[in-house]
Amino acid sequence: MIKDVTTTLRSVPLRRPWGPDVPANHVIFVEVTLEDGRSGTGISWTPQIGAGAVQALLDTDVREAVAGLPAHPELVWDALSRHLSEAGRGGLVTIAMAGIDLALWDLRCAGRSLAEVLGARRESLPVYGSGVNLHYSLEELVAQAGRWKAEGLPAVKIKVGRPDLAEDVERVAAVREVIGPDTVLMVDANQRWDLHRARRAMAALEPYGLHWIEEPLPADDVAAHVELRRSIGVPVAVGENVYTVHGFRDLLVAGACDVVQPNVVRVGGITPFLRIAELARAFDVPVYPHLLTELSGQLALALPHPAMVEKVEDASLAELGVLAEPYPVAIEGARLRATGHPTRWAR
Repeated sequence: MIKDVTTTLRSVPLRRPWGPDVPANHVIFVEVTLEDGRSGTGISWTPQIGAGAVQALLDTDVREAVAGLPAHPELVWDALSRHLSEAGRGGLVTIAMAGIDLALWDLRCAGRSLAEVLGARRESLPVYGSGVNLHYSLEELVAQAGRWKAEGLPAVKIKVGRPDLAEDVERVAAVREVIGPDTVLMVDANQRWDLHRARRAMAALEPYGLHWIEEPLPADDVAAHVELRRSIGVPVAVGENVYTVHGFRDLLVAGACDVVQPNVVRVGGITPFLRIAELARAFDVPVYPHLLTELSGQLALALPHPAMVEKVEDASLAELGVLAEPYPVAIEGARLRATGHPTRWAR
C-alpha cells in the first residue's frame, strides 16, 4: 500500500535554449513510498510553464488521493483520473499523474530496465536529430543540420512557422541542401498555422520531399486536420499536445493523422501511453514517442510498429543531468539500444 508521496522541483538550464522564453526545462521528481518501506521514483516535466502548479497538485490532492492504495499502476491511474477529473482531464492533471505512474512502474521494474519489463520487440532503433530552432538564424540552422549530417543520422526535423512563408521555404531548402536527398526530413509547425496557411505552406514546401508535417494546426482541431490530410500529399503527425486516450481515439477515428506522437509525461505516464499504443495499433497507425529520449527509447523498442527515436540536440534526459549513470539506453552511431540498466534519476 502507498504510504506517502514527496516531490522535489529542479529547473535545469538548457545548453541550447529553446527560445528567449525557454531557457530551461523543469523536472519534478516524485517519490512514492510504500508501507513496507520500498520506494519508487518518477518524474513530471514541463519545458516552460506550470511546474509550480504541478508540484502543488502533487503535494496536496494527489498525495491525499493515493494514500492507502495498492501499488498497482493501472489501478492507481484509473482511480486518480476519476478523483482529479474536476480539475480537468489533461494538461497539468495528467502531467502530475505521470510522476506517480512512473514511480509505480519504477517499483514494478524492481531494478530491471523498463525495456525488459515491457518486452522489447527489437534490439535497436534509428535516432533522428530534432531541433527547437525556429529562433535560430539561417546560419545557425545550417550549422545544426551539418552536425546531424556529420553524425550520420538517417533523419532530421526542423521547426517551421515563421511569419513570412518565404523564410520557411528558404530555411527548409537550406537544410535539404546540407543533408542531401537521402536523409529523411520532417518539419514541425508547433500549431502555428490555421488550415489556409497550412495548405499554402505545404504547397510551397512540396519540392523538398518532406517525410511528415508535425502539428500543423491547433492540436484539438480534429476537423481541420482531417481536411488538411485530405488536401496534401505529406503525412500528418500529431500528438505531443494531446493528453488523453479519448483525444487520440478521436483523431484516429476521424482519419486525421498518419503518425501519433504521445509524450509519456503529458499523457499521464506509461500506463496511458501503452493504452494509446494499442489503440493506434488497431488503426495500423505507427507511434513515434515525443521527446524524453531515454524513456521514449525504451517504450519505442517495445512498440508493435518500428519507430524512430527523437533526440533534441543537447537536451536528452542524460544531457539535462537528471539521469544517473549507467543510463538505460545508449546511442551508438545513429541507433539507440537498451543497455539493460534500470532508469535511475539524479535528484
